[in-house]
Amino acid sequence: MNTKTKGIIFIILSAFFFALMNAFVRLSGDLPSVQKSFFRNLVAVVFALVILLKSEQKFHFDRGNLKFLLLRSIFGTIGILGNYYAVDHMLLSDATMLGKLAPFFAVIASFFFLKEKLSLFQVLAVIAAFGGSLFIIKPSASAFADSLPALVGLLGGLSAGLAYTTVRYLSNRGERGPFIVFFFSAFSCLATLPFLLFDFHPMTWQQLCFLLLAGLAAAGGQFTVTAAYSCAPAREISVFDYTQVLFSALLGFFLFGQVPDGWSFLGYFLICGISAAMFFYNKRRSVARPAKRDS
Repeated sequence: MNTKTKGIIFIILSAFFFALMNAFVRLSGDLPSVQKSFFRNLVAVVFALVILLKSEQKFHFDRGNLKFLLLRSIFGTIGILGNYYAVDHMLLSDATMLGKLAPFFAVIASFFFLKEKLSLFQVLAVIAAFGGSLFIIKPSASAFADSLPALVGLLGGLSAGLAYTTVRYLSNRGERGPFIVFFFSAFSCLATLPFLLFDFHPMTWQQLCFLLLAGLAAAGGQFTVTAAYSCAPAREISVFDYTQVLFSALLGFFLFGQVPDGWSFLGYFLICGISAAMFFYNKRRSVARPAKRDS
């Protein structure tokens, strides 16, 4: 088995784990998104803490990166809260697809904050992907209450895209992945703790188990997605991450009896199709660059 095949397997596994995470969040019942986020990140803190304690550098980091670690944590926390709110109030597959808009928002953020150039194709792809999201959101003045969860989910996707951009920046500056995960997870737990203390909703053992399982699934997703991108570059495997929408649709159907409508399917088709087109576009550009240098 070559490294590319391993990368594809790992990223499909990560998509399954993240879909499972959203299903467990939904199964945990009528609890505030803040409370769900706290327990999800608490598990991630433990995992990242164990990894850091076993490393040579422990908790050392470049103090010049502190501002960007905070930005990553703020945007990441908003992203999780938005995603969990959407998962609780929408079809599982719809909420997942809105979260998958994060890479498109990351492209825009990279242009403004990292000064990375955008091609005309990338600009058109971002516009078309946002248009696809409207088929899922289905906004209307008379049905604002129904559209609100989708708009919150869209905000979550936007925040996640900004968080991905800061992760890219921190990685380029040599910051370690486990420390970024630990800092973000610990920050998110501390940020949500006051809300938890003043507005804690009692949980059954079953609800607590589902939240802990959501945290374990999220940790599984983090580890497998890290393994995927260590085996192969993003341009070769990232498109397979959209299998999460398929897993979410299947879990939503079998666990909750959810069936997306035709407009949602059209939105899925547009966003997945544009993602596939960007995948092949980026792959072709990466092949063309070395050829130009060789010439």
